[in-house]
Amino acid sequence: MTSPVHGDFELSRQELPAEPGAAEGDDTLIDMLCTRAWDPGRRFDTAPVPRSWVEEHFGPEHLERMRSQTVGSSSNGMIVLKSQAEEAAAYFADAPRGPLFPPVTPPEVEAAEDIIGRPLPTLLRRIYTEVGDGGFGPDGGLAALTDGRRAPGDLIDWPCSIIRHERDRTAGLPGSWLYLASGGCTMQWHLSLLAAGNPVLLYDADGWVPSWGEGPHDGLRHATASLRQWLWTWANGGDVWAEALSLP
Repeated sequence: MTSPVHGDFELSRQELPAEPGAAEGDDTLIDMLCTRAWDPGRRFDTAPVPRSWVEEHFGPEHLERMRSQTVGSSSNGMIVLKSQAEEAAAYFADAPRGPLFPPVTPPEVEAAEDIIGRPLPTLLRRIYTEVGDGGFGPDGGLAALTDGRRAPGDLIDWPCSIIRHERDRTAGLPGSWLYLASGGCTMQWHLSLLAAGNPVLLYDADGWVPSWGEGPHDGLRHATASLRQWLWTWANGGDVWAEALSLP
């Protein structure tokens, strides 16, 4: 990974690369996000499929052939596949389409902005009001903007970006960082609400030690140039981690 990036100001001075589908192409991006977010087999990077269903439809020997698309398995008989796997597409082909959590209203966005103390980028506002209130996207999926969302079968509520923002601010993180999604273990994706282009920051919560005189910026490990670029990568079936891991 890259060395930590120090400060939103330095991020704002970086030369942002040309983006696929700049602001005028956001309608296309929203449509692409809806296509993935509303498909229960593709709304995340992985999808659970019953092992018995795979054996029934493809044969027991197929489980070995599909190993490259298998991410893991669980004790309840499910295997976890990459969302691009043909087996996942076949299993969810007839599943109802729609967002995991319905979109929020403009007043709900405004209420969240009042708590954050900053306006959300137009693109992020559109995502929450047109695609869904989180529940889809890279890694663990976008956090909800409102509290109390719970996916079917879950025992705990879905992460709420506003609650996380208040908690993060108390922990010393900049108020201009907005929690987007979990990156696994102690890694988190945050959105800069201050820097030009609204970079998406890959942050390691355990990557800095206050007693050593370090601050949250010492926990930054990578910055994608903009929210738009980060979402285009995912909407196209790409891996948002690929860029971060490809750099020294």
